[in-house]
Amino acid sequence: MKPMLAGGCLCGAVRYSVKDEFVYALNCHCSNCRRATGSAFKPFAGIERGKLRVTQGEDSVLIVGDVDASHDVRCKLCGSLLFSVVRDGHYVHVTLGTLADAPAIRPSAHIFVGSKAPWYSITDDLPQHDEFG
Repeated sequence: MKPMLAGGCLCGAVRYSVKDEFVYALNCHCSNCRRATGSAFKPFAGIERGKLRVTQGEDSVLIVGDVDASHDVRCKLCGSLLFSVVRDGHYVHVTLGTLADAPAIRPSAHIFVGSKAPWYSITDDLPQHDEFG
């Protein structure tokens, strides 16, 4: 049985647990992810939505986007981006920086490098894709 991983926001108001059964992990360089994180890219891992559970601070969760479709889940107190609900609500993309525990998976590629920040240079040997897929 795979262990559960703990994660949460900067201020500690929102905590979640997720199974260490991620299906994929990527570094996304699209302009939306850059703006959402304030960083050069968003490292994330994808997993079925039912394998993640908010364990503390449900009342401090902020949904950004369409609650019935794709949306981001943030802490409404500190603004931390915890995860995004994607793929018709079936998956979540967990922002790896919010995990307190190390997952078994590591990002396997860079995606949307065709629109990456011009001031950032990718210096690792992971595959690079102009888009996703």
